[in-house]
Amino acid sequence: MHSIELLLEALVFGALVGCFYAAVSIGLSIAFGLLDVPHIAHAAFLVLAAYMTYLLGTYGFDPLVAALLILVPFFFLGAIVYRFYYEVFEKRGAETGVRGIAFFFGVAFMVQVFLSMTFGLDQRNVSAPYIGSSLGIGEMRIPWRLIVALCVAVGLTVGLRLYLLRTFQGRAIRAVAHDAWALRIIGADPVRTKQWAFGIATAATAIGGALLAIISPIEPSLDRVYIGRTFCVVVLAGLGSMSGTLAAGIILGVTESIVLTMFGASWAPAVALGLLLLVLGIRPQGLFGR
Repeated sequence: MHSIELLLEALVFGALVGCFYAAVSIGLSIAFGLLDVPHIAHAAFLVLAAYMTYLLGTYGFDPLVAALLILVPFFFLGAIVYRFYYEVFEKRGAETGVRGIAFFFGVAFMVQVFLSMTFGLDQRNVSAPYIGSSLGIGEMRIPWRLIVALCVAVGLTVGLRLYLLRTFQGRAIRAVAHDAWALRIIGADPVRTKQWAFGIATAATAIGGALLAIISPIEPSLDRVYIGRTFCVVVLAGLGSMSGTLAAGIILGVTESIVLTMFGASWAPAVALGLLLLVLGIRPQGLFGR
């Protein structure tokens, strides 16, 4: 029989880990949810950003400062990748989904090979004052790195939500996958809008990658761990919902934590897949989708 204290600790840690899941998923929420781009390489970009954070850390940069430094390069990386995807696949229209998945799978594979050849297969760690320390609340010890993830996730969610709701470019991004013809009428170029949005999604992924390096050791194949979780969060949220992404991340984190506490670590990896199948079967538009 598990005690109330143990369950409470599972809920707290699950919510904090869930905020981390939301932060690493929010870029995919834009790319896949709002733009309808089958961005299978999202998790590989996360790991790439984590390694760039590690690389800057070897020069003395704090991981959060490193995240800010790689924002612009990752924005342009996203813009270039989308433009190539558009010219080769989306512009032609036919079988975009299947060929797009193959394209982004290839991109993910190339990123993994590049990281393996450059950094090797050994795990890497970043250092910062808040990594390895914790905040004591009664008998509970909460790692500061999870508190950092909470703050970053909330900041990303609020910032992107305000941008999408209150700016002309943001409203164009929300509309581009549904009514590109109407966008042309009001003077917005759908292709440039999607290119800009994919750049923003990749920049958000850079922040998520920095958090990934803060939360755990990194290795080139780490994308396999997060590809299922990030898609689960995005589908659970309802495609393109920023606040829904935060809520869905917390739901996944809490569910994993409870399963881990009650049934052991071997069952925890199956939680994301189970939730994904459950939501697709009962409510395909997601818990917070329209």
